[in-house]
Amino acid sequence: MEPTITIYCKNTHTYHEVPRGISLIELKDLLKIELPYPIIAAHVNYKVENLNFLLYKPKDVEFLDASSPSGMRAYVRTLNMVLACAINELYPRTDLRIEHPISKGYYCTLQWHQDKKEETSSEIAAPVMTPDMVSAIKQRMLQIIEEDRQIIEEEKQTKEVIRMFAARYNNEGSIFEALGNPYCRYFRMGDFIDYYTNVLLPSSGYLNVFDLEPYQDGMLLRIPNRNNPTILEDSIPQEKMFSIFQEYNRWNKLLHINNVNDFNIACKDNKSFEMIKLAEALHEKKVAQIADAIAEKRPKIVFISGPSSSGKTTFSKRLQIQLMVDGIKPEVLSMDDYFVNRVDTPRDENGEWDFENVNAVDLPFFRQQMQDLLDGKEIDVPTYDFSIGERVFEGRKLRLQKDSVLVIEGLHALNPCILPDVDHSLTFKIFVSALTTINIDNHNWIPTTDIRLLRRIVRDYKYRNYSAKETIARCPSVIRGETKWVYPFQEEADVMFNSALIFEFAVLKRHAEPILQEVPKFCEEYTEAHRLLKFLQYFIPIPEKEIPPTSLLREFVGGSSFHY
Repeated sequence: MEPTITIYCKNTHTYHEVPRGISLIELKDLLKIELPYPIIAAHVNYKVENLNFLLYKPKDVEFLDASSPSGMRAYVRTLNMVLACAINELYPRTDLRIEHPISKGYYCTLQWHQDKKEETSSEIAAPVMTPDMVSAIKQRMLQIIEEDRQIIEEEKQTKEVIRMFAARYNNEGSIFEALGNPYCRYFRMGDFIDYYTNVLLPSSGYLNVFDLEPYQDGMLLRIPNRNNPTILEDSIPQEKMFSIFQEYNRWNKLLHINNVNDFNIACKDNKSFEMIKLAEALHEKKVAQIADAIAEKRPKIVFISGPSSSGKTTFSKRLQIQLMVDGIKPEVLSMDDYFVNRVDTPRDENGEWDFENVNAVDLPFFRQQMQDLLDGKEIDVPTYDFSIGERVFEGRKLRLQKDSVLVIEGLHALNPCILPDVDHSLTFKIFVSALTTINIDNHNWIPTTDIRLLRRIVRDYKYRNYSAKETIARCPSVIRGETKWVYPFQEEADVMFNSALIFEFAVLKRHAEPILQEVPKFCEEYTEAHRLLKFLQYFIPIPEKEIPPTSLLREFVGGSSFHY
């Protein structure tokens, strides 16, 4: 009799006896699983797995389509491999470089293979991308997808994998050393090999929605809509965001740090302290430049917005100091103190409190107080008591003086609806975000949301008594709120400030790993905890003793000289 195992299918909430060694794709067909969109991956005991994964022991299985976060990540990674393969076939002396997410897609460029030139990569001009080149690459991608090429996961001794990738990508194989494993896995599609940090789809034929178009000096890889993966995400202009990314990329190149491997090498060479000093100096310089711009314009109100854990609070405190250096007296108000009472807070579609909703702010009261301040009147400044969920008054009075500027910090500070009638000549708008400035390697980017999520996990655990499980569970709601209420207004900003620090993953690693390891392996939040733990493996930890007490990172890891 053929041996069997018991599988619990979370999609149907049923148990099944199935042949031992069955693949996920065979299981899908056997159980006749149907989802709103094509099945492309699965969670097996809350870990994402390829559909070719074989089941030898009892497992919980949940099949995924591209509308799930894990499914979409697998889809985009596979799309990246097809793009890299197409470029390799058309322009073999070049390599794909996925720079950063922008305009709801991914900005990509080409670079020359270093072994074809004597100069270093920072000294070589990148190949000029023409519309014809982009069109040719797209057509070759479509051809690869039409051929439905199989994608095979292979595993070999690490030293052999390093040799293979060094020959193909000129030293790209060195990223495997950071993992410290005797064997490493990689992916093969025909003769083309590549490495990705997590699973891919079984074959190229699954990729039925994408686009590739010219963008700035490179190209934009457009991906499916996360809510409806049968259509493309809308491409939105983000010129200011793009310029911030490019500015930091240029700065990283001056440091000769283009990826995690470069960073780890610098740390091994005892250059971590130098990187900390330079990164903090850059932050200070940018804050001072923003203060100087405010001093030149002399607005009455400075708005500071940004997503959760972007570092708005510390940025506001550092900006206050620089404004005082310029002879301006800042008066800071937090929009959090203008929340409606908890009982009046709007709820989301799941019935949970929706604190990211702009209507969680008492807008009539806020507008009245701001108008009173602009009219020269004195106001009673509120404080929101989160323990009771009510606004209270503790005796703080405020009246704007001639040399004063009102600094308003909050999620919704750039939303035009909060002060619809204010004269724009009286305002200065700042958007703060944490834009990751290095990638794992040329083909593996670091999501901009990861840096904020890790910050939030560490901060919530240290200061708010929340477990990583609780913070991760809250994350989808936070992202939905930011997508709806914060990001649409980021291009309204007069300036943008990138709060990310090139060294912070290596610092957060020490704090986050033990917290993430507490997440139980039998809950849905373990999927994200496991992914983050795998990601942090790529970084060499560094000590934080050289991080100054005014650093934005201190808001999350502790040791700040600011009062929060």
